[in-house]
Amino acid sequence: MSGIRRKIISIDEEKCDGCGACVPSCAEGALQIVDGKARLVSEVYCDGLGACLGECPRGAIRIEEREAPEFDEEAVRRHLEQQAVDTKGQTVPTCPSLGFSPERPAGCPGTVTRTGPMLSSWPIQLGLVPPAAPFLRDADLVIAADCTAYSYGGFHSIVKGRVLLIACPKLDDAEAHLEKLSELLRQSAVRHITVVRMEVPCCSALVRIVDEAVRRSGRDIPVAVVVIGVKGNVLDS
Repeated sequence: MSGIRRKIISIDEEKCDGCGACVPSCAEGALQIVDGKARLVSEVYCDGLGACLGECPRGAIRIEEREAPEFDEEAVRRHLEQQAVDTKGQTVPTCPSLGFSPERPAGCPGTVTRTGPMLSSWPIQLGLVPPAAPFLRDADLVIAADCTAYSYGGFHSIVKGRVLLIACPKLDDAEAHLEKLSELLRQSAVRHITVVRMEVPCCSALVRIVDEAVRRSGRDIPVAVVVIGVKGNVLDS
């Protein structure tokens, strides 16, 4: 493709730490985190307006003028449509993967433990997390059944210092979760997993999914289990 001289972004890989803060600011989907660094996936997707510049905390993105293919709106449209389709041909929501420092206000009225939020990354839905997301590197994972956060008032005390992923072993596609988690464990060098499940029988499937994913990954990863009662108490840990 012939090029013209125009404005386009440039990423300094030495400065980029792969935090992903720039990704959601690009409406054209031109930026992705690849191998722990922000990358311009195609020059034709970048309009050169620089909406991503102010989002980079490291100052790793700048606008330069150089020869590049023209911005292609039709290519962007096709690219965004393709991003919303998974490998099985099903339309799924897209979600940027972000790592950040949790906010810890002095108190959160209405909570049982008066503890501030402890999330350190996004997304938290297992089905939306890229296996190579930077925040998964050497992480201690909490893999929690969806209902646990609503049932246990001290839930965020479990999450503190860990990366949270959530899933429902009964209502979600269990095989899809198993495949995703197996790949995630192979790629991310996760150090430890804490499974948080409800006491109800169907929730025990989450433990089986995690155990099988660890086996498929070929890695020796310690797994702990915390069981939450339907009355909101910790039954076992």
